[in-house]
This record gives sequence, structure tokens and C-alpha cells, in this order.
Amino acid sequence: MGIFSKFKKGFQKGASSLQGTFSRVLGRGNLDAEDMASIEEALYAADFGVETTEQIIQGIEDAYKNNKDFKGQDALHVAREVLRLTLHGAEKPFLIDSEDGLQVLCMIGVNGSGKTTTCAKLGYLLQGQGKKVLMGACDTFRAAATEQLKAWADRLDLECVFGHHGADSAAVAYDAFSAAAARSCNLVIIDTAGRLHVKDNLMDELFKMKRVLSKRDEKAPHHSWLVVDGSTGTNGLEQAKVFNRKFGLTGLVITKLDGTSKGGVLVSIYRELNLPIYFLGLGESADDLQPFSIDYYLDSILPLDQKVGVQ
Repeated sequence: MGIFSKFKKGFQKGASSLQGTFSRVLGRGNLDAEDMASIEEALYAADFGVETTEQIIQGIEDAYKNNKDFKGQDALHVAREVLRLTLHGAEKPFLIDSEDGLQVLCMIGVNGSGKTTTCAKLGYLLQGQGKKVLMGACDTFRAAATEQLKAWADRLDLECVFGHHGADSAAVAYDAFSAAAARSCNLVIIDTAGRLHVKDNLMDELFKMKRVLSKRDEKAPHHSWLVVDGSTGTNGLEQAKVFNRKFGLTGLVITKLDGTSKGGVLVSIYRELNLPIYFLGLGESADDLQPFSIDYYLDSILPLDQKVGVQ
């Protein structure tokens, strides 16, 4: 399956209501108050947030005032253009240069966001690009976390350093860095324990890991990504704001977009934090972690080839 096909399939369930709303107005000439209200409601329901929704509605109203021949199809174009401008800069390739030496990437997030599977899928993707990757199983608090990562590592033929249940996660991270350096790896991916963003004692453990890693490389971790469950809606935005303020993030991965996610939360998070969205999780298979593409995203949630009146 091609990359765009994965995007389209991934957003098929969550974006159906939004697409249905726009399809009902595509063939209209003049959009009335009821049409505008339905578009506004659909945008809110899709988790685009207040600012983006208001900007789209205002853009449609302004375009209608300036063009009396404005049609429903034009509303779709306005919405896409607002989203494209809002997401400007969000698309950024993740490049690992062998000359930069060993890089460290920490995956951070709340319980159940998909960190462990994301670590494995990213390792698999980069290994397929010829990079040498090692994973550190530093979620030593959740009993099944190590077993889960080990199962992925065995399945995908990935190197991994493990610690026993209850071990000091910072010590495991240190060991993972040492092993990766000894094996001339390009990247070590640290799978951290899930933690609530409002629990200071759990956040302190991340700071400890950061301090320990910096003993091996003062710049480590070079990358700190927040993994956000795309189905959590506005709560995902709150998570991102707190983690960024307390720990300092360098990027985002939005997961579980193939389920109940409406797809708009990534726009809200980027608008608030201006952090690059490196990857999207679009399914459960190893190759369903895909680099974020603004074009593919727009063509998946608001395609231009919608059929008039079809939901």
C-alpha cells in the first residue's frame, strides 16, 4: 500500500463526519446560516479547536462577501487553505547524519499513548533506511512494557537493551547509550515509562534520565518527542503544553489516527506549540508509522474529489 493510501485509510473512520458535512454543501450556490452552523459544528467536533475553527468560518464569510458567485466547493478550498497556512512548518523530515555521531531520542507521553510501539516502528523504519538503531527499554514500571518491546524487537530484528522490572530507568538509559556507542549505532531510542503530565514526581524521573544521559553526551537527549494519542482530543493539547513547559520537547508523533480520532488535534497542538510533527501512527502494522505530510493530510481529511451530497 502506498503512503497516501495509508493516510487515506488511516483517516477514513475519524474524518467521515467532517467530509460528510462539506459534501452536503458542495453543490450549493449560496451558503445560508444553517450551512455555516453545520460547518462550524463539524470543525469543532473534529478537534480543530476554537482559533482554527473561527479562522476557517471567518475565511468563508469573507470570501462570500467578496464574491457573490461563491459556492460550497469554494468553502472547501478556503478550509484547506487555512489549514495549510496554519500547518506551515509542521512538516519536517527526521534525518540522521552518520557524521553527527550517536544521537539519543527520548519518547515521552502518558500511559497508553503508543510510545512502545512507536519506538519499535521508528526503529524498523530507520533500519530499513540503512541506519543502525538500538532501543532502550526504560519503561521499567509497567510490568508488560519490557516484554512488549522485546516482542517487537524480536519480530523486527531490532537491537534492544533491557532492564528488569523495577530497575532504575535512568541506569537502563545509560546502559543503552553505552551499548549503542560500542556498536557504532547512529541512534538510540529510549522508551520511557508513561506518566501523567500533572504528576511532578514522575516528571522528576525524566529529569534524572536527562542528567544521566548528559554524562555520556552533554547534548543528550538530542531529540525529545511527545507521543500523543490522536483520539484524546483537546486533552492531547493540554498534555503537550505541560510536557513542553516542564521537559522541553523537540517534536511530536500523533498516534492512533486510524481509530476514533477526528484528525484535528494535530492542528491544535502545532498551532499552540509550533513543534514539528515528525510522524503519524496510521495503523497497527510495522510500516504504518509514516512521516507527516501536509498534502497527504489535507487530501485525506478534506479531499477535493468528494462527491456532492454524499456522507
